[in-house]
Amino acid sequence: MSSTITALFDSRADAEAAKDRLKSARVDADHIHIHDKSSAGYKEIGYSTHEDRGFWDSIKNAFVPDEDRHTYEEGVRRGGALLTADVDDDCIDEAVRVLEEANSIDIDDRSSQWRSSGWDYPAAGAGATGAALGSFDRRETAGHKAEQEEVVPIVEEQLVVGKRDVSRGGVRVRSYVTETPVHEQIRLRNERVNVERRSVDQPLSAADTDAFRERTIDMTATGEEAVVGKTARVVEEVVVSKTAEEHVEEVDDTVRRTDVEVDRDTDVETRGSTFRDTDKRI
Repeated sequence: MSSTITALFDSRADAEAAKDRLKSARVDADHIHIHDKSSAGYKEIGYSTHEDRGFWDSIKNAFVPDEDRHTYEEGVRRGGALLTADVDDDCIDEAVRVLEEANSIDIDDRSSQWRSSGWDYPAAGAGATGAALGSFDRRETAGHKAEQEEVVPIVEEQLVVGKRDVSRGGVRVRSYVTETPVHEQIRLRNERVNVERRSVDQPLSAADTDAFRERTIDMTATGEEAVVGKTARVVEEVVVSKTAEEHVEEVDDTVRRTDVEVDRDTDVETRGSTFRDTDKRI
């Protein structure tokens, strides 16, 4: 994988010399170009915008922050030359060393000098071009190796206490029918018709004047029998219900959090040129 590095020089001659040194060095570099006032897209007035990217339009893989891009443009406008090259990632350190030895400009120092003399970075146009030309992933500084940004996430657990329904047992009530023998006593009355003949020997009385008339006597015998009937009555109720109660339960647990301990080595100040690795990493 390759990255595009940029370096600013005070003159095109210095940039051409740096280009020759880069080619002769053991560096896997391609598309080495020098941009100055004669380059296509150069602007004498104003800076690159989203619609008009100036000579940056020819640097397809350049992803430069707005402030640095306009600083390079100001350097070219003041007579300097910008060198860009696609360098294999394994060769970036060597390429940086070669360009440092070729008298490249530290754009941070140079932009500070320009600001102190009245130059101001055109911040008003920065927002429109940032999305078009991207941003840095890495920076090359004099005397230092390429710094690659790595993110250490600080993770912190939070205790989330919820609740769920669980079974605490229950009751099942089932009704069914049983038969129980019942013994009862009842007194019943039965009638019976008896017919008997009795021998009588006595004179007919005066009251028996109609003794010779015909008659019929009917007599019915009745009896009682047991009649069994059933009636249903509610004698008891079984009520099934449930009640709810609430209580506060203490929950004790532990949560984890990552902490970062930074051990700093002794800082070493170096002076020299600043290079920008402008290849956007995917």
